[in-house]
Amino acid sequence: MSIAIRVEAISKTYRSGPPALQNLSFNVRHGTITALLGGNGAGKTTTLSILLGVLLPDAGTVTVLGHNMAHAREQALKRMNFSSPYIELPNRLTIEQNLRVFGMYYNVNNLADRITELAQQLDFAHLLKRPYGQLSAGQKTRVTIAKSLLNKPELLLLDEPTASLDPDTADWVRSFLMDYQKQHKATILLASHNMPEVERMCDDVLMLRTGVLVDQGTPHELINRYGRQTMEEVFLAIARHAA
Repeated sequence: MSIAIRVEAISKTYRSGPPALQNLSFNVRHGTITALLGGNGAGKTTTLSILLGVLLPDAGTVTVLGHNMAHAREQALKRMNFSSPYIELPNRLTIEQNLRVFGMYYNVNNLADRITELAQQLDFAHLLKRPYGQLSAGQKTRVTIAKSLLNKPELLLLDEPTASLDPDTADWVRSFLMDYQKQHKATILLASHNMPEVERMCDDVLMLRTGVLVDQGTPHELINRYGRQTMEEVFLAIARHAA
């Protein structure tokens, strides 16, 4: 299986504080859903930012969809996208206006049709004329996911996609993302603190602690390796150095 993301010995240190990433290396297989796990300060957000080209590593190389992010970032970004419930879209713009702006950025063909298609799939067609700032948390999540799918990305980076959602909405979002991945044979890398979500969705898991990759494998492999019953128990064991 080919590699969608190749991270080789990257390090990152901010002006103050300890290193955010230390000699981090990993691969994400094409056509899989991979979880990027770790406690607060483990380096997940820094890793995602480097994969998006928002930050440059101090050392090491990052290759995304065959493109070196230090030299060919634009070519990779055309084929990928990102979603996070923590990043708000412009509140005064309507949903339709927001999606149109991002669609134009990605040069989406037949943009109006694509917006209509996603609005129907994600069940917010009746809200297209409503300002984004008037939406509930669940509605905002659906819209930000739609934004991230406008260009039909081959690679989707997700930062806690179901955070702050009620169980029913979260379950719906997980099912939708899994269906998208299967239908388009896409690659998804998601940061999550929800371990049942990881067990349900993910083919592979990357475990970070203080900027270092401390373990990796399938959820089943990690559960067996640490002699635990669930991924939540594995997460706690690694985070607390108890394994």
